[in-house]
Amino acid sequence: MPAPLRDVPQAAIDLIKSFEGIPDGDPATVNIDAYLCPAGVWTIGWGHAIMDGGAQLKGAAHKARARALYPGGITRAQAEALLAADLIPRAASVSSLLKVPVDDGQFGALIALVFNIGVGNLKASTLLRKLNAGDVAGAAEQFLAWDKARVDGVLKALAGLTRRRRAERAMFLGEDWRAAAAPAGVSRSRAAPLEVLPVPEAPEPEPVPRARKPAARKAVAKKPVAKKADVKKAAVKQSPAKKSAMKSAMKSATKPRARTTTR
Repeated sequence: MPAPLRDVPQAAIDLIKSFEGIPDGDPATVNIDAYLCPAGVWTIGWGHAIMDGGAQLKGAAHKARARALYPGGITRAQAEALLAADLIPRAASVSSLLKVPVDDGQFGALIALVFNIGVGNLKASTLLRKLNAGDVAGAAEQFLAWDKARVDGVLKALAGLTRRRRAERAMFLGEDWRAAAAPAGVSRSRAAPLEVLPVPEAPEPEPVPRARKPAARKAVAKKPVAKKADVKKAAVKQSPAKKSAMKSAMKSATKPRARTTTR
């Protein structure tokens, strides 16, 4: 009987909330309204992509449509419900990709990462390959590779993504993720300013080490076997006396040996 779907740890939910924030597309209204994320996707609540006809609603031209899908915006409780629903398929996907057991901290960190980079990127990542191979330390360091995004067409590391990756890495290693998330020079008691960050770009995957081929065995030189024709030629060159002796030896070799009986 298959195990039930694993719950997302609360610490991972808190991490996601702290970095996604809950921007309000129209602060003039009472509720939380849709906003356009840096990737050009209409979003509402904690990173919930607005779907229209089975596809993400994209582009500034669709502002009226985004607002029409959520007339009056949503309450904070409704934003909580949307986030919980968004985490269920991500938890299922991460569980299906894992080939090794992980603790709650590791599972939560992977969920937080996937919420930002997507399941497809995790599936193809060096991080997952190392983790499934049992290299936990190597997998932890791979979180830090997902800190770059394109800004005005230029790929560069962003401070907000770097902080998020450090927080996820700390959670993965069982450390204090809040301390790791704090910007340099800012105390933990002060919240970091909200940044709506672009989706990071996948780093170049590390090459998979090739298995060494077993060394080839050295060929053992075989002794040349004399051919019948060569033997006959050698026999022609021999003296008559040697020929006679050879014929006698050949006759005795072809006769079956006499049985020996013991009384």
